[in-house]
Amino acid sequence: MISAKGWKKDVSVTTKTLKREEIQAFQKDIYRYYECHRRDLPWRKTRDPYHILVSEIMLQQTQVERVIEKYEKFITVFPDPSSLAGASLKDVLGVWQGLGYNRRARSLMLTAGIIVTMYDGKMPVSVGELSGLPGIGKTTAGEIAAFAFNLPVVFIETNIRRVFIHHFFPEESAVKDREIMPLVEATLDREHPRDWYYALMDYGSMLKKVVKNPNRQSAHYKKQSSFANSDRQIRGAILRILLRESALTRSELQRKVNVEPDRAERILAGMTGEGLVREDNGEYRVA
Repeated sequence: MISAKGWKKDVSVTTKTLKREEIQAFQKDIYRYYECHRRDLPWRKTRDPYHILVSEIMLQQTQVERVIEKYEKFITVFPDPSSLAGASLKDVLGVWQGLGYNRRARSLMLTAGIIVTMYDGKMPVSVGELSGLPGIGKTTAGEIAAFAFNLPVVFIETNIRRVFIHHFFPEESAVKDREIMPLVEATLDREHPRDWYYALMDYGSMLKKVVKNPNRQSAHYKKQSSFANSDRQIRGAILRILLRESALTRSELQRKVNVEPDRAERILAGMTGEGLVREDNGEYRVA
């Protein structure tokens, strides 16, 4: 591994420029691991941009193991943008159940509709256009551009951040992404960006298991709050109930999820505003 010796930090910006041999050594380190330990993930076996879009939306804030369980079923039921865009939210959420963060499913539906109506069913290629689609920020746009189109874009996600902090900021704290980004750009394998980012992510996934999580040294690190009795858990429970029972009043839902009336009202208002549920004549149902 490359030593961090010689690095200088001025306020919030890394000032050292990587030498060619340092870049080559880093790339060799990452690729050596990847050659022996690459993960066999279903979305890496396709070049279909839509299928890669689905996988990247699913992977947002969700463990790989949980996504594997849902990804292939989802693309079997909704194999292309038009099939997803033409589906009901209830049907989509029925397949999505178990992944959590259900608003992602609705954003994915909206994105599919835009792809069909504005892009003639074909995924846009540029990061700018991709990041303008519902549920797709700059990071997810970069991932899609790299994995679907093999473009040498620069982005940072959790595993990539972990790798760079581990290699280049071992003694630092509150490391900002703007300090890491120039290093990501400098070390990018521009001829093989897809494989390079896969390799970085696999290396980062390994690091999480064998060392104290370097991402705790990131200025952007936030410990995930407990899921038990969280609004997120209750939202998921409400959707599962409505998918099963179609329509219920607020008081009926409140009793079934066992929460206080004010909290049930607030959560349902939020879900209504996000387009996940709707209220008709005092009854709530999946939108």
